[in-house]
This record gives sequence, C-alpha cells and structure tokens, in this order.
Amino acid sequence: MRYLVTSEEMKRYDKATIEEIGIPGPVLMERAALQTFLCLKERGFVVSGRKVLILAGYGNNGGDGLVLARLLCEANMEVCLWLVGNETKATPDFSLQKKILNAFPVKWLNQKPEDAYAMVVDALFGVGLSRPLEGEYKEAIEAVNGLSGIKIAMDIPSGVSADFGEVLGTAFQADITVTYGFEKKGLYLYPGTNYAGEVILADVGITWRAFGKEKPECFAVEGDLQELLPKRMPDGNKGTFGKVLILAGSYQMAGAAVLCAKACYRAGAGMVKVLTAKENRVILQETLPEALLGDIAEEKDLLSSLAWCDVICIGPGLGLDKAAQTAFEIILGEKGSDGISAEQRETFLKKPLIIDADGLNMLTENERRMYRLSEQGQSGRQIILTPHAGEFLRLWNAMERHLSYPLSMKEYKSKPWFYAKKFAEWLSIIVVAKDARTFICAPKHPVCMNLSGNSGMATAGSGDVLAGILSALVAANKVKRQEEWEEDMAFSAACRAVRVHGLLGDEAAKRLGEHAVMAGDLIP
Repeated sequence: MRYLVTSEEMKRYDKATIEEIGIPGPVLMERAALQTFLCLKERGFVVSGRKVLILAGYGNNGGDGLVLARLLCEANMEVCLWLVGNETKATPDFSLQKKILNAFPVKWLNQKPEDAYAMVVDALFGVGLSRPLEGEYKEAIEAVNGLSGIKIAMDIPSGVSADFGEVLGTAFQADITVTYGFEKKGLYLYPGTNYAGEVILADVGITWRAFGKEKPECFAVEGDLQELLPKRMPDGNKGTFGKVLILAGSYQMAGAAVLCAKACYRAGAGMVKVLTAKENRVILQETLPEALLGDIAEEKDLLSSLAWCDVICIGPGLGLDKAAQTAFEIILGEKGSDGISAEQRETFLKKPLIIDADGLNMLTENERRMYRLSEQGQSGRQIILTPHAGEFLRLWNAMERHLSYPLSMKEYKSKPWFYAKKFAEWLSIIVVAKDARTFICAPKHPVCMNLSGNSGMATAGSGDVLAGILSALVAANKVKRQEEWEEDMAFSAACRAVRVHGLLGDEAAKRLGEHAVMAGDLIP
C-alpha cells in the first residue's frame, strides 16, 4: 500500500511530526534537501563547475530550496538563486536558512535569468497552493520552463494542485519530482501527472506515526503480478479455485464473452460457465473449449448455473433484449421462478455479483433495481459495479432526485473519487470507477487509486478483460474463506484486479507499443 495524501493531510502530518513527535521544522527541511541532493547525485546531475538555477519563494518550500543551494555549493556547483514573492511574508524557517546561506558563494538574481543552466530547480510553492498563479509568479514559472537543463521539482511542481491535479494557471514542467513524506494525490491525477515527470518519494522523517486517528483518504496498491494473483494451493482442484458464471455476449457480440471468460481463466478461476446467445455457441467452443456453455434464453439453464457458481458476472456485450432482461431480473431477485425454491433463491441472492457494461445499462433503466441493489448490499451481498465515466453519469443521474445533485461530466471528471465514493455509500456496494485513473470505492474504506496502465488500454474490449480478472479474484477469495467472507475481501479483490489489469496493459505496451495494443493482447 502507498498512501496518496491531500494538501490538508500533509500539513496535518507535518505539524504533528514537529509538535507532537518533536522533530524540529529545520531538521525536516535539512532532510528534504539532503534527500533531493542525494537523488540528483545518484543520477549524475551533481557535477563540479556546472551551473544550477533554483527558483524559490519565501515559504518553507523555498527554505528547502535554500538548503539544497547550500549543498550544491558544497559540491562546487555554480548556484544561482532567484527569489520571487513578498519577502515580508517569509516564514521563520526560510529566514533561518537564508541567513545561513549568506556564508556561501551563491549568486542572487533579481530579474529573469537568461543564462544556460545544467539544472533548474523549482522550490517556489509547496502543496498549499490553491489559487491560480498570476503576475510575477506566473512569469517566473514560464521563464524557467523555457530554460535548458534538467528540471527538478521539490515536493510538487509549482502550479499543480496537490488535491486535484489541476494546473492552476500554469505549472512548472518537471523531469523529476522529489516529494517528501508521502506522495501527493495531485502528482498522479491528470493533467498534473504530466507535469511531475518521474516521482521519487523521499523519507524525511514524516511517517505513519503522525496519522493519529485519521489515516489518509486515498491509497494505491503495490506489487507485481505474482504478488497480486491468488496463491495456488498444491492440493487444490478445479472447484477449489472458484466457479464463475458469466452472462455475456449477445448476437454478433461474441467477442465480449470470449475476452471476459478467457481472462477469467487466465487469472486463475478453476471453472467458468458462459451463458450467452445461442448464435455464439460455435465461436466460444472453437476459441475457448475450456468453458462450459449455456443458453441465456433458457431459464432452467440459468437457475442451475446460479446454484452451481461461486460468483456471478453479468453484462459484457450482453445487450438489452428480453432474455438479458429476464436473466437480470432473476439475478437481482426481482422475478421469481417455479424452477427454484425460496431457499435456493435466497442462496444465490447472497453470492457476489459483478455488474458491467450492459448490466449497468439495465440497472439505469429501472430505478427499482437500484433500491434492490441497495437492500442486498446492506444485507451483506458483495456487489461490484464497473462503470466508465459515461456509465457512471447515467447511474448517478438515474438516482439524482435521491442524491439531490444533478451531475455533469465536467464536475464528475474534476473529482471522480468523491462522487464514486458517495454513490458506493448510498447503495452499500463497491464502485470501480474506470478512467485513465481508475478509483475503487467502498463504504468504510479509503479510496484506492490505481497507478498501473497506459493509453493503449483505451480500446474496445479492455473492460471485458477487467471483468473477467475481477470475477476470478473475487471467486478465489470467496472459495478460500467461505466461512469468513466479508466486504474487505471483495474490496481487496477489486483493488488487486484493477492493478493486475493495468500491469498487463503495461506489459503489452512494452511489447507492441501503446498504439498497437488490443484487448486480447492483455490476456496472454
């Protein structure tokens, strides 16, 4: 787990480290600059005789820059310092560092630099910036962006919002950002992440001990494929590793069913059964002979499959015809059947349910279905929705009169984690809000932001692959801990599945290039 913090959280942890733990502010400043210096030295940027420009403000981020200037002077670099802002607002720690720096051979600039530099360092603003850069600040950032040399940001590029990743008027274009204590959320949100370059986390002494009773509201999952996929029991069998029922693929949409089911098998499911349109049977038999098959229009087949499986996934390429609607009604418990007892019905209504693509479309068609989901979520059924931005907007606005706030795409895109978390809490479900940055949200949990993946995954069928991986990982948890099954396991499976999906996309992009990746390339 990697914590991704907001500006308010970082300020709180910084304050707690100083006031409660007892590490003085100037010590943290020294550590931040030293870690930055060591990072630059390891990469070969600290070279005797080379010129470096440091742009600094009068706050504590500027103080970090002044300490770095001292260290670079000690390394015999030619250091130029350009201070921008109001000196009367200098912080005490900044003033202390400026006093110390007077003993070092630093060249102080009072106007726009015109020389060539080997390195340009941004220490103008830290995480507290919340308003657009204007006047001399904007001019200074634009000036240094136009200079030659490697660009280094201290903590966060000035002009990037630490909370939302938005560019506040203009922003420093860094090649490397050395960030302190914890990674800032805005370093990974678009468009801010495009300005951060390579992000390096530096340990300066601000740790989890500063959290108190409030942990950060956002985190990211770490680990490679082997760490994230379920452990295989040597004495297991095909039933041990989970039985997944997938309802996917309408007429002429067999590909969605193939991608989802094949990904499910590759992610470790022991058995996969696909209920699909009868026209897809030959295609599935030829492309995925391992899968069990059934006709989605046959209610008897559906009922026996619901009794058999551990996890249900409905939606990829399914369409909205009568057979799909009937199956969805039965799965949600809206429609009864003579072919199953009340006890059997109650059993499958407790099984984990993943709703994707056309399953989400069917959900938005009927407000009553939302209420049924909410009732089942509150009673303990693990339900995961996987909407992309357009699907989420339709879901939200279908319930707008209850959520009391109509949502536009612009508003949603500004903070998708906020709206996805609110929706998840309202329905008592898990929401995997898919986008360039995917957020996994659930009641009583911090938000998980996925940091794997690339633009090559923005291609038809990629979501079908994710639905298959997610189904396999949920099934593995469900079978492994049948008696202890809790919400935490479904949330954990969702977080891991999204990261796995992104890692597969990264591997495919390395092999083929982002332009050439197709959804099927993720599976092998």
